Amino acid sequence: MQSFRTELENPLVEKDILDLDKKIRLFREGKMDEEKFRSLRLARGVYGQRQPGVQMVRIKLPYGKMTLAQWKRIAAVSDEYSTGNLHLTTRQDIQIHFVSLDRTPQLWAELDKDDITIREACGNTVRNITASDTAGIDPEEPFDVTPYAHAMFEYFLRKPLCQEMGRKFKIAFSNTEKDTALTFMHDLGAIARVRTVDGKEQRGFKILIGGGLGAQPHLAICTHEFLEEDLLIPYLEAVLRVFDRYGERNSRHKARIKFLIQKIGIETFIQLVEEERLALTHQRVAIRSRETGDGRRKTGDGRRESGDDHIDPLKYELWKNTNLFKQKQEGYYAVYVRVPNGNISSDISRRLIGQLEGVIADDVRVTINQGLQFRFVKPEHLPYVYQVLESEGLATPGFGSVADITSCPGTDTCNLGISNSTGTALALSEVIEEAFPEFLFNKDITVRISGCMNSCGQHGMASVGFHGSSLKAKGQVVPALQVLIGGAVLGSGDARISDKVIKVPSKRAPAVLISIFNDYKKLAAENESFTDYSLRKGEKYYYELLKPLASLDTISDDEFIDWGQEAKFATAIGVGECAGVMIDLVSTLILEAEEKIVGAEDCLRNNQWADSIYNAYAAQVHSAKALLLQQGVHCNTQIGILNDFDTHFTAKGLYKENGSFKQEVMRMNETTPSAAFAAEFIQQALDFIQFAKSWREKTVKEEK
Repeated sequence: MQSFRTELENPLVEKDILDLDKKIRLFREGKMDEEKFRSLRLARGVYGQRQPGVQMVRIKLPYGKMTLAQWKRIAAVSDEYSTGNLHLTTRQDIQIHFVSLDRTPQLWAELDKDDITIREACGNTVRNITASDTAGIDPEEPFDVTPYAHAMFEYFLRKPLCQEMGRKFKIAFSNTEKDTALTFMHDLGAIARVRTVDGKEQRGFKILIGGGLGAQPHLAICTHEFLEEDLLIPYLEAVLRVFDRYGERNSRHKARIKFLIQKIGIETFIQLVEEERLALTHQRVAIRSRETGDGRRKTGDGRRESGDDHIDPLKYELWKNTNLFKQKQEGYYAVYVRVPNGNISSDISRRLIGQLEGVIADDVRVTINQGLQFRFVKPEHLPYVYQVLESEGLATPGFGSVADITSCPGTDTCNLGISNSTGTALALSEVIEEAFPEFLFNKDITVRISGCMNSCGQHGMASVGFHGSSLKAKGQVVPALQVLIGGAVLGSGDARISDKVIKVPSKRAPAVLISIFNDYKKLAAENESFTDYSLRKGEKYYYELLKPLASLDTISDDEFIDWGQEAKFATAIGVGECAGVMIDLVSTLILEAEEKIVGAEDCLRNNQWADSIYNAYAAQVHSAKALLLQQGVHCNTQIGILNDFDTHFTAKGLYKENGSFKQEVMRMNETTPSAAFAAEFIQQALDFIQFAKSWREKTVKEEK
């Protein structure tokens, strides 16, 4: 433990790492409940794998940005602690797999040397904030959303109110009305907009709330056509407070904010958000909205030259036509790199860094379709960049096209994976490139694959989507894929969710794709988009089209073996860790309440009054829940705990003869945060914890 302290400069990160190391030891010694430990490690980016005894570590890269030094550091960490593979995700994170739990504190300490975090990359927290990969360089953007995404990341990291919510919370920023960050499928989405007020340009965002994919997709609802930029962070803080207090906690599958809004209605939700305003940390938060440009400092020195004679001119032109983006900064291009299944080795990463440093910006972006983007490349350096990429097998054309298929890791590592998604994705990419080469230029049609229905591969909004499943034939289990058709991004936060059509054996996925695309090419009207065509034809049409491919009468022996596998298929679904599991142990809850008080007192000393008050609030909720559980009363929301405590304790004279526990606690929303009120509220929480401990001891004695 001491070795971390001597190496880390950031005391907050040092405290996090020391705490993780301590909790791992307590868990190993049998002194910490397994479910409690799971919740803690998930909030620190450490996620259980399908393979026993090893972990996946998720590295949090806000809006997918990393410097070359950070990329090099991640590659080195993967070599030392993992397998030398970097997996780029649809959340613009990087994941490394097969990590020993006991080495995760050291791993984190190494990452922090280049200011890289794993904090809140998993668990019931505010997850990585994503953004359009063209943010800062797009000629069509009203302004660069990067500073806003970064400010939001910094503001909510370690924020007390979002450390143990009912479920995760995902945020996305789109820099234009094209909605390239897919705001419609996020818990909160923000689309950049400007308006003119009294002759002055004002920046703001269209705000969407409550989107999500998963087994039950739901499009986000617009709450603001224009929210001023300074109100953005306070608004999200209010939303998170409502989500934390009113959100479901017992049923994990109903705990996302979309289900809360469906339950209480958007009007009630908006009213509850408004009621939180007075208690917020700040009423406005100004964000320095500088334009991107710093990345040019280390580019364009002209040191690298290509041997043009060794470039295939046809391949090079195809690559330029599909993998380049002309920046709004005159004289520069962004280069996109297709990364199959999002997997790139540490060795290749280091070679790319070594050869491209000085030619690309010190600002590499992970894209939401699991690729890479290099910025500020001069036209004269494009041949050289192409040659470097080609030498590593990464100059494949068609970035963002039909052939650039998104897929989650699926059964490779995930507990929830049912059938293989990565092998299927490679097979489908090959089919498209061979049978439909013209689709390398088509960026309107998307193909996405997930290993299960949870939509980590975003199949629920794809033109053609697949998710892992299984079928039974001849008394055996067959790896299968559910086919979905018709999803689309419509722009400005609007979209279409894919229709479930039919389930087929996994090995028939290429035939499914060929059938769908041949049908479209043959029967679509002139210039009719696939989105319009699939909507016109409808779910029943596609069911009949694909029905012959779903027949199990002619199933072959090969179809009992999944893509990329050698043995016959067998379902093996573990316990998912997309969010932590609640701990319903009375003693643990009271202990957690006391830990919240420590946090409240720390915040008070640092003049973080709103956070201090929120910690004291959480301490009272934990204590009340402990007493209710001891009485056999189970609650699934924080507001339910406050109501039930009044019903089962206050109304019966067991707590106080007069007054209301709920009203006592919810004074926090009626008072502007201050040092005096925070101190008073902490004392109230301490008194209640003492009451809870005394009541528990009394009850235990009576039971004996």
